Amino acid sequence: MAKKEMEVVKNLDVERYMGRWYEIASFQSRFQPKNGVDTRATYSLNEDGTVHVLNETWSDGKRGYIEGSAYKADPKSDEAKLKVKFYVPPFLPIFPVVGDYWVLFLDDDYQFALIGQPSRKYLWILSRKPHLDEEIYNQLVEKAKSEGYDVSKLHKTPQSDTPPEVESATQDTKGIWWIKSIFGK
Repeated sequence: MAKKEMEVVKNLDVERYMGRWYEIASFQSRFQPKNGVDTRATYSLNEDGTVHVLNETWSDGKRGYIEGSAYKADPKSDEAKLKVKFYVPPFLPIFPVVGDYWVLFLDDDYQFALIGQPSRKYLWILSRKPHLDEEIYNQLVEKAKSEGYDVSKLHKTPQSDTPPEVESATQDTKGIWWIKSIFGK
């Protein structure tokens, strides 16, 4: 049986969406270390209308990050279907990797969101704060389930009560986290 087309948010206010989002839960991916904590994304609007993306995670006390950009998949559409582009490896950006970023749910106050993509291989629950009320979390899980996701794959991301600041973080300057993530470490 074919899966139905996912419903996505319409008329996303991109400016309101900018800022920091904490990863509350996600499907594990080979692009992130399995022991990553305090994972977050920070979005800022570029002059050309694209979005600067900064994804950060801490693993073994070190900060790993990758930067990229996002843009509307179809500029004429009112649907929140974006494309994200990163260059890998992050320590020597050569190869572009493009993926889908679909906003499946966003509350009216832009405080929590459900992000997926058409293959249903990736899923994220994001929040403006490092912790999300369990009732809201469960509602987002149910929404993901109704969109055809296998929610048993969701992994809660550990978040500190006081998230680390970049200035005080030890940097992973060699991109070791990224290399390890390729091998599922």
